[in-house]
Amino acid sequence: QVQLVESGGGLAQPGGSLRLSCAASGSIFSITRMGWYRQAPGKQRELVAAKTNGGSTMYSDSVKGRFTISRENAKNTVYLQMNSLKPEDTAVYYCNAYSRPKDYWGQGTQVTVSS
Repeated sequence: QVQLVESGGGLAQPGGSLRLSCAASGSIFSITRMGWYRQAPGKQRELVAAKTNGGSTMYSDSVKGRFTISRENAKNTVYLQMNSLKPEDTAVYYCNAYSRPKDYWGQGTQVTVSS
C-alpha cells in the first residue's frame, strides 16, 4: 500500500504561481512513476505531468512550458511548480503513484485561478 498526502493548493491570480507537494509513504520501493492529474467541474480527470523512476517526464500539452514536475527521492516527494497560471487551470489536483498493477491517489487539493 502507498499513501499520498498533498499540500500547496489555493487561490492564485492569473499569471501567478503555485507549488504543489505530494509526500509518499508506505510501500514506496514499489513505485515506478509519480505524477499529477486534475479534474475540473464537469470534466474527466486528466494527466497534467508525470515522472518515472528513470527520469522520463511527460506533460499535458496545455501545461507544457508553464508547469514543471520534479521528484526529491530522499524525501519521497513529488512537486508540481505551476507558473503563468490561467483560469482554465482551475481544478482539483490529485497526486498519483503507480505501483504495478495499481494506481494510488491522494485526497486532492483545490487550485483556483481567479482575479
